[in-house]
Amino acid sequence: MQCRLCDSGRLTSVLDLGATPACESFLDAALLETPETTYPLHLRLCEQCLLLQIPALITPEDTFTEYAYFSSFSDSWVRHAEDFIETAVDRLGLGADSFVVEVASNDGYLLRHAVARGVPCLGIEPSVNVGAAARAAGVPTETTFLHEDSAARVRAEHGPADLVVANNVYAHIPDLRGFTRALRTLLSDDGWLSIEVHHALNLVRHGQFDTIYHEHFQYYTVYSAQRALAVGGLTVVDVELLDTHGGSLRLWARPDAVAEPGPRVAEVLDLERAAGLHTPAGYADLAPRAQSVRQELLRFLLDCRARGKRVVGYGAPGKGNTLLNYCGIRPDLLEYTVDRNPYKHGRYTPGTRIPIHPPERIDADRPDVVLVLPWNLETEITAQLRHVTEWGGELVYPLPVLHRAELETKVNR
Repeated sequence: MQCRLCDSGRLTSVLDLGATPACESFLDAALLETPETTYPLHLRLCEQCLLLQIPALITPEDTFTEYAYFSSFSDSWVRHAEDFIETAVDRLGLGADSFVVEVASNDGYLLRHAVARGVPCLGIEPSVNVGAAARAAGVPTETTFLHEDSAARVRAEHGPADLVVANNVYAHIPDLRGFTRALRTLLSDDGWLSIEVHHALNLVRHGQFDTIYHEHFQYYTVYSAQRALAVGGLTVVDVELLDTHGGSLRLWARPDAVAEPGPRVAEVLDLERAAGLHTPAGYADLAPRAQSVRQELLRFLLDCRARGKRVVGYGAPGKGNTLLNYCGIRPDLLEYTVDRNPYKHGRYTPGTRIPIHPPERIDADRPDVVLVLPWNLETEITAQLRHVTEWGGELVYPLPVLHRAELETKVNR
């Protein structure tokens, strides 16, 4: 294995999660008697450029031609997108004469707010089913993968973009260098690029191993992102630390000729350096932290079973499937899970084969424990499920440490 950014062969093991299926390969009932393909899920660090990465064993075409994830099913994520558009409009002076492109635009959850503000925009979304949902919602969307050729075509047809948005996609691309050059092709010579990615600082510091799955080929610090963006002639000029996905980076970058880095870039680099992430030694704690989370969660679930407690899940996210497979959790410990996305109803989680039902199933069954798999949405989901206290139930979150949500107890069995 060679580093996909700098071609170095000096890659060191950080965390081996075994072999798992693709995290969004949910199973129909008819497939339960058939074998599943699994792939090694082994995180490594390039000792030369410090890019965290896994082998590219699954292509984006395998994952994103038809996709199970629709961003709009998370209320907090839609609000986050709306806030971003409001901020970008004010910061960059966007208006009717501007042009915004979002790469991996999903179901239009973000660009619909640009449409509402009268800002011309275009989504580039590879998943046929998700892109169709965006167009149905009134968001102009092209169904294609972004690469250097498609970027040149989009620029020729629509002109250069004043703002290119690439939220939670920069980790999903195995051809990192070509994709970075494609982002630059979309962008005007004085334009802005905004990228949101999970911050490897939080991955390592808090043991967030479930953010590692086969859709995510690399994991960034500001330090490694600077090196990656430099391939396309782009410079990071500002950095924001976000709460999303358990702690993310919003990287603002511009073409080198107009780039003037602000003070927050150096401030976040200093945070990373202080955490030891600018040397390979700083990544050594991730594996024992992941093992600790697994052991604690399994002890809890085994205790619930021994005491006759009924445990179900909430959510069927990609990260949840890493957690379930790494921990070896199956229907004997987690009877079923629920999800707001109708696409997943009646299907089963990959590898662990836990059935997925609509959320209303929880109210009908009144389980003793609801284990929340998208733990990064704790505030939103706790508000949605606060009523489980009516029958004496409790909400449990597995990360960053196993804990129960603080709810007002109101038993009415």
